[in-house]
Amino acid sequence: MILAGIGAGLAAIGAGVGIGKIGGSAMDAIARQPEAAAKIQTAMIIAAALIEGVALFAVVVALITNG
Repeated sequence: MILAGIGAGLAAIGAGVGIGKIGGSAMDAIARQPEAAAKIQTAMIIAAALIEGVALFAVVVALITNG
């Protein structure tokens, strides 16, 4: 059960880092081209949702595999 916790924690950390990089890059892009903010924000939200979905899947797999 400890390995499942470690796997789930690593998945959560990875998702946090990924979403943080997306957010930071989006803010840089909006600062450079404010007129494209709507398109950048839409792409950022879609990418963050996909990363969150993969992280949730990884957590579930980690818990099921060790269970």
